Amino acid sequence: MVTIKEITSKKDKKKFVDFPNRLYRNNKYYIPPFFQDELEMLDPKKNAAYQYCETRLFLAYRDKKIVGRICALINHAYNKKMNYRQMRFCRFDVIDDFTVTKLLFAEVINWAKECGFNQIIGPIGFSDLDKQGLLIEGFAEESNTITLYNHPYYMEHMAKFGFVKDIDWLEFQVFTPSEMSERINRMANVIIKRYGYHVIRLHKRKEMKPYIEAGFALINEAFAPIYGTVPLNQDQIKKALKQFVTLVNMDFLYLIANKEDELIGLGLMVPSLNQATKKSNGRLFPFGAFRALSALRNPKVLDMYLIAVKPEYQNLGVNVLILCEGIKSAIKYGVTHAETGPELEENVSVQALWKEFEIRQHRRRRCYKFDLN
Repeated sequence: MVTIKEITSKKDKKKFVDFPNRLYRNNKYYIPPFFQDELEMLDPKKNAAYQYCETRLFLAYRDKKIVGRICALINHAYNKKMNYRQMRFCRFDVIDDFTVTKLLFAEVINWAKECGFNQIIGPIGFSDLDKQGLLIEGFAEESNTITLYNHPYYMEHMAKFGFVKDIDWLEFQVFTPSEMSERINRMANVIIKRYGYHVIRLHKRKEMKPYIEAGFALINEAFAPIYGTVPLNQDQIKKALKQFVTLVNMDFLYLIANKEDELIGLGLMVPSLNQATKKSNGRLFPFGAFRALSALRNPKVLDMYLIAVKPEYQNLGVNVLILCEGIKSAIKYGVTHAETGPELEENVSVQALWKEFEIRQHRRRRCYKFDLN
């Protein structure tokens, strides 16, 4: 018999966070998240997204053994922005038993109906800093620390329950060329001369300080039209800085300014931490931090965290300058390839950036929807 338990204690939240590590223990493609980061994401005192979000967490048990989990989430800011009545779900993991899936989603539906909502979407989390999208292609590809992994049977469960596609994201491997592209180099020089842009290269972390406020304002502005997003608040920005500042290698941070020295574009890539987190099972202590630092110093694969351009400067060459700098850095470090984050399948402007490279589209993920009638 399967029973569902709503959880609130820290002890149970640790079990909630650890369940995927047990479920995928023998799966070589699964990369665990940072355990402490996940715990803090579910703590209203430490995750500033709770200023506009609510959650309820559920664990499924059979014979005292955890067999599934789900987080039901209300993003009030996004509902207000879009005039929606939506419930989200995220952190959904389950054994291959549809009964468990059905009982977990029954809890999400019950809460959604109590709130007077008419739709459930997911998997999608608190904000654009959170993971999103059920994997539907690329099960034999290694995941990474910034995306989700799941078994193929999840798709069958979703379809059987009645969920349908809302939107898909694509992911690519972009391979480093052996030498700098003459064409891209020439285009970058033309763009600089035509528009008066210039590249700001930083060498020490303390040099980031004057650009932090403008950088996050730029991200909020550039990402505003994107599916599922709301602006990051100041507390979220402080948290993101605390988490990511140690990961930033200045050679992989690219800032573009116009002739008035206004920040108009930025790009960030981070050395892949896949192997470091896998060997440490997502724990930084006692040895995970050392493995992570080693990976940061000797990158062979890069994760593309973001490219953001002010809306009025999009399609005016800023992306080309970021790409040009990225290629130089990748060649300098002997990087084999970069992994893009999930890109909306309809975002052809971003995908057009990769036409100059050898690429491989190797994963696809989906946000589902379920209408409550």
